[in-house]
Amino acid sequence: MKVYKFGGVSVQNEKNVRAILKVLNQTGYKSTIIVVSAMGKTTNALEDVIQAYFQNNDTYKLLIDRIEEEHLEIVKKLFSNYTEVYNDIKNIFKNLRSLLINNTSDNFNFLYDQTVSFGEIISSRILSSFLNYSGITNTWIDSRNYLKTDDNYREGTIDWERTQKQFENFDTSQTYVTQGFIASNSGNFTVTLGREGSDYSAAIIAYCLHAEGVTIWKDVPGIMTGDPDYYENAQLLKSLSYEEAMDMSFFGASILHPKTIFPLYKGEIPLNIRSFLELENHGTYITKGIKGDPSVSCFIQKLNVHLLTISSIYFTYNLEDTLCILFKQLTELNIKTNMIKVSACSVSLVIEDKFNSINILLNILANSFNVTLEENVRLFTITNSSQKIRNNFKKGKTVLLEQLVKQTYQAIVKE
Repeated sequence: MKVYKFGGVSVQNEKNVRAILKVLNQTGYKSTIIVVSAMGKTTNALEDVIQAYFQNNDTYKLLIDRIEEEHLEIVKKLFSNYTEVYNDIKNIFKNLRSLLINNTSDNFNFLYDQTVSFGEIISSRILSSFLNYSGITNTWIDSRNYLKTDDNYREGTIDWERTQKQFENFDTSQTYVTQGFIASNSGNFTVTLGREGSDYSAAIIAYCLHAEGVTIWKDVPGIMTGDPDYYENAQLLKSLSYEEAMDMSFFGASILHPKTIFPLYKGEIPLNIRSFLELENHGTYITKGIKGDPSVSCFIQKLNVHLLTISSIYFTYNLEDTLCILFKQLTELNIKTNMIKVSACSVSLVIEDKFNSINILLNILANSFNVTLEENVRLFTITNSSQKIRNNFKKGKTVLLEQLVKQTYQAIVKE
């Protein structure tokens, strides 16, 4: 069995959905699970819905109306006789409205997951119906019946034992359409896997079914040496090892979810990242036993991170105790660390604040440490860097912190 994953861009409009049909007819679709993201910017739009809802702002109803209209317009363009699919999507939006009207929970993260998950449900229903309509017989399945997690809403941790059990006796001879990003806990409530988590969903499914390979279809040629929007000379990386791909995703390469590689590495399942619009190009191939070109440098940047520096307010400074306190709080508040640098009297970290917990962290740390925070900085990572490359990079930039580990250079740059 193989696993195909199509992202939000590939289903954002009628033209791109039809391009998926071309991909499947050209590359084959027998014994395939197709994992799909929400259409276009639907997740962002549903985040706006939940924000308005928690602010007791009735505009959330208008926002839902707008999202519904956009999806129904795509349905009208894809189907000559669209009544059945149209009504199906209308009913799903009816369920979304009912969820919010009848909600009694004040847990933001819980309701966030119950709400934003509708994006993947809707897109997968439309795609599955369109493929059946176009002659590609498939079965729509709910990934929440298979992917099982803990109760950590908005960034669930996979329960591998339960998840693998759900896939026992799974018929791998058929074609399926399912959702990325969403799973469920022991109470059968929806739990999401973190933003851009659809890649991870595809990897989990592939591991559990011992798939022959995973292909992530993008609107770019594959993994590049840098973001083409920022680096005009960015080149395609034709091959990478699992370890190199894990490093790049951890450093901030947005093309790949950081958790995606590990299940594939464990299962020795190859990953291909390629363009659904350029089928003649084969993209980037990630597998065991191959490496990228060590003479090629990659430029990766992560935006909207924060530089946190702490030092003791007392005359004594114990590094081990400091790190113990610090990482305990980071773990409890679900704050991710991208880089750490330790000196004789301070610790500096680059952190993300996905869940708006940073002020809580600062208040806790202020009881024991001197704390400074530089907000909304950029983290740059250059792999296979030379002194010349590093010097050229720093020209005209305000570098707040830098470090070099082997040939991997990282710098915090003020906006």
